[in-house]
Amino acid sequence: MKEELIERIVENVLQGRRDKDDEGIEEDYAGEPGVAELVQEALDNGIDTNTILLEGLSKGMEQVGQKYETGEYFIPDMLTAAEAVEAGMKIMEPHLAGEGESEGKGKVIMATVEKDLHDIGKNLVSIMLKGSGFNVVDLGIDVPAARIVEAAEEEKAELIGLSALLNTTMVNMEDVVRELENKGLRDKIKVIIGGAPTSDDFAAEIGADGYGKDAFAAIRVAEKLLSGGNK
Repeated sequence: MKEELIERIVENVLQGRRDKDDEGIEEDYAGEPGVAELVQEALDNGIDTNTILLEGLSKGMEQVGQKYETGEYFIPDMLTAAEAVEAGMKIMEPHLAGEGESEGKGKVIMATVEKDLHDIGKNLVSIMLKGSGFNVVDLGIDVPAARIVEAAEEEKAELIGLSALLNTTMVNMEDVVRELENKGLRDKIKVIIGGAPTSDDFAAEIGADGYGKDAFAAIRVAEKLLSGGNK
């Protein structure tokens, strides 16, 4: 029962099926349980949250990442899979809090920088961070540097993830790094950046700790930074 349920969770993540009313990205599974129902079923059958998270949701996203890297999946496929993971995470949230697992791998503040209204990439990274065991506080779009740093300080975050899609707004990422320095928090809080116009070189230029060229790379960088490694 346990192995079968976990395998079905992985398969439904791959299909991008959030619930029984969601057809997914390849076939019509209408009426059959999706990720949300399967996660609830796993919980009802006594499967621990760590197993559901790591062997089900995270493993499913890892396989999505592999398919993306080989060209079998594209951005829309990643988004539907991430939405399926998010549906499963919502079912698990009360149980994670009750078990004291909300700290997970560390707390992350996510935001699209000031004057930038794009959020698809940020949302994908946020969902995947949650699915990987991070505690994520998503501040949304068009967030001033002072607000981002204030939230990081209030939440005792260990990492800030910044997104920008425009050349004219990515320069605002540096304001966050400078604000951390001004508040004496730079040594305590890591910063990673991402978005179409950004790069490793730009990250180094503004003094960020890492750069994720896509959502999967961002997760790997976050894990290395918060485990004490280098990007």
